[in-house]
Parts: sequence; C-alpha cells; structure tokens
Amino acid sequence: MTMELTARIIGLYVGAVREPWPGRPPSAIAKAAVDAPQALEMTGFATDAQADLTVHGGQEKAVHHYASEHYDAWRAELGEAAAHLKPGGFGENISTIGLTEQNLCIGDRLAIGSAIVEVSQGRQPCWKLNAHTGLELMAALFQKTARTGWYYRVIEPGVVGVGDEIRRLECPNPDWTVERVTSARLNPRVDTETASILAELPRLNEGWRAAFRKKSKPGFAEDTSGRLTGNSS
Repeated sequence: MTMELTARIIGLYVGAVREPWPGRPPSAIAKAAVDAPQALEMTGFATDAQADLTVHGGQEKAVHHYASEHYDAWRAELGEAAAHLKPGGFGENISTIGLTEQNLCIGDRLAIGSAIVEVSQGRQPCWKLNAHTGLELMAALFQKTARTGWYYRVIEPGVVGVGDEIRRLECPNPDWTVERVTSARLNPRVDTETASILAELPRLNEGWRAAFRKKSKPGFAEDTSGRLTGNSS
C-alpha cells in the first residue's frame, strides 16, 4: 500500500436530533447537505449532533465518512429498492470519491481542510439504518459487505468545506485496512489469532480493542441480532 492518497470532499452533511419513529428512540441519522465550510471540533462538526452518545459521537467517533461510490454498488445490487439512495443517505458527515475501506487503514492520519483527523474504527450498523432508509435488511447488508464507512477522531480542529482536499499524512498500520478490521469486528466468530492482534492494534478505538479481547477467547461468539433489528429479545 502506497503512502500517498488524496481525494476531494464532494459533500458535507449535518443534522439535529429528532424523533422520526414514534415509540422508538430519537436519532440524528437524517443529515442535510451544507454548502458553507464547517468548523470541525474535537467531538465533531459544530452544527452536527448525535442522539445517543454511548454509541455515536464523542471524540473517538467524531465524524463519519462514507465512500460515495458505494451508492452505485447498492443500487446495482438492490435495484429499484435502493433507487432513492444517494450521498448523505446513510447518515454520514463526509462524502468523497476515491477513499474506501480498502485503501484506508486504521490509524491513518489525514489532513482534511485545515483540520487533522485519524481513522479510529469502522461503523457498526444498527436498526436505525433500516428505519432511516426504509430497507429492512440494510444494517445486515452493511455488516455482510463491510461497506460501512469509518469514523475519525479529531487530532487538530479546523475548518472543512466541500471541495477541500483530503491527504494522507501517516499510515502506521498498512496491513490493517478499514475493510479488514471492520470485517473482523462484525464477524461473530473471528479467529482467535486475528482477534488477539487487533486487541493490541495501535490507534484502534479502545472499545473495539476490548471487543477483540473477548473475541480472542476460544469459543466466544457475539450475538448481533439485537443491534441489527432493534429487538433485544
């Protein structure tokens, strides 16, 4: 994997906490496109919000980035059911062409506008993705394909705008792409050797490292059904 990697931002999206589904928890997954440059702070864009900070947002998941080219893949695979999907449709904050889970690695440090960010983990899809898109299996398909996007922690705040360049500055874990690590995290029965390595991977979010420590124990299997469907039973 080469160190040099650049892309341009084609969309920025922010949103407020709402209650879109009666009787279910609130969400800020519905993001709107913004044209003006946005202040990026340590916990995310100043005009953005998250409903449940135990699973979204915070310093380790300050910004969600999704590859815009994945939308073409979803429409090709799902046909008419996915015809309405377009960049910004999965609740992401940043959309680009050229950056994917296959060419970015956990811990990559990037210059983005005047800010500096670091890839902390992939996304764990939940039932809110199904409700937001109107596609009952969207979260499960995210998990199956590992086309989940990724999160940044903010190293240096700054200002980010549509058209700004994203440039990779460091790649400390070239063997551990976002796709590879996310696939392992979302696999209920990842092999113990891989789990043990990822439990100590530098710059990986501590929450994921803790999960991999559990996965490194022989026989451990994770039940993801509640997260994907919203049913705890």
